[in-house]
Formats: sequence, C-alpha cells, structure tokens
Amino acid sequence: FAIGTNKLSSGMGTTLATARFAKSGYIAWKNALLCIITALIGSSLGAKLALRLDDYYFKRLILVVLPCTALYLTFGKPFVGEKEAFPVRRMILFSALIAFLIGIYDGFYGPGTGTFLLLLLTGVAHMGLKEANGITKAINLTTNLTALAVYLINGKVIFLLGLTAGLFSIAGNYLGAKCFDKGGAKFVKPLMLVVLVIFFVKTLSEIMAG
Repeated sequence: FAIGTNKLSSGMGTTLATARFAKSGYIAWKNALLCIITALIGSSLGAKLALRLDDYYFKRLILVVLPCTALYLTFGKPFVGEKEAFPVRRMILFSALIAFLIGIYDGFYGPGTGTFLLLLLTGVAHMGLKEANGITKAINLTTNLTALAVYLINGKVIFLLGLTAGLFSIAGNYLGAKCFDKGGAKFVKPLMLVVLVIFFVKTLSEIMAG
C-alpha cells in the first residue's frame, strides 16, 4: 500500500516537472523514446515482483549502494563538461538499458529513482546534464504511471493519502524545476547528497525496526 500510494503522489509531481522541462526544451524526445519503452517494461516487471517478493535483501543491498553513490557524486565527475560525449546511437543504447534497470527498481521500491537515473545517464551514458535531467523526468513519469497502473489493478492505493501527498509533490517539483533553471549542477549536487543521506537513514531505520 505504501509503494502503490507513493506512485500516485509521485506521479502527480513528476507530471508537472516533466511538463515544465518539456516546455523549456530540456527533453530530447527522439533520444527519450526508446528509454520510455524500456522503462515501461522494467517498471511493470518491478511492480509485479514487489507484489510477490519480500524486500529483505533489497534493502540491505541499498545500504551498500547509497554510500558508493554519495562517494561517486562527491569525488567523481558525473556531470556535463566532465566527460567526453558518446556517439548518439551508443548513448541511446546505454540510456535505454539504464531506463530498463532503474524501471525495475522504481516499480519494485522507488525512493531515489530520479537521483540514480541522473547519475547513471550522465556518468555511464555520458549525457549532458540538462538533457539527462529532462530524459530522467520522462523516464520517471513512465515508471511511476506504469507501476501505479499495476498497483491500482491490485487495489494497493490509498487515494485520499496519495492525492494529499501528491499536492505537496507538485509543489516540490515546481520549486525544484525553478531552482534547476537557475542553479544547474551547483544546485543538483548538494540536493542529491541530502536525498542520499535521508534515504540511507530511512532504509537503516527500517531494517533496525524490522
């Protein structure tokens, strides 16, 4: 119920952010199309797995992944201008694979999806920050709505809670998009680190409570 309800609220916020990024010309739709298709497939698989499997081992894996991600973000060179661009075809193929794998993660669990997508698209697919952020929004919207459809079919969404949280998600996405317009990478890096720390503490507390 928590994951299904979260898909409703996050889907509302991501819809607004995706619309703003599309309006600003940040989404390269030709490059995003294959990513959207693979993300749809991955998210559907992840949501179906979440309805059948326990997340015991998954949460413990996350405790290893998060510190590694934070170290890479702090000391690595994940963003625009720091890596040589790939040829377009290679970039799209890498991006589509990333969208599929993170789509499975988002359908199964979800927190930090946007952060992981942005880091992988810039660091692995060698995509520029603005294009990566735009395509991240398109992928994340796809994974949210696809997973939401699976949870709705299985009756795992609390509508009043999801809609209320969705209003705050819309407000947060609106402010985030405005800050990205003004700050770019200077705004993204510290915010990502904050998200990773909160996510780590949350996951650790859930494991200890269990």
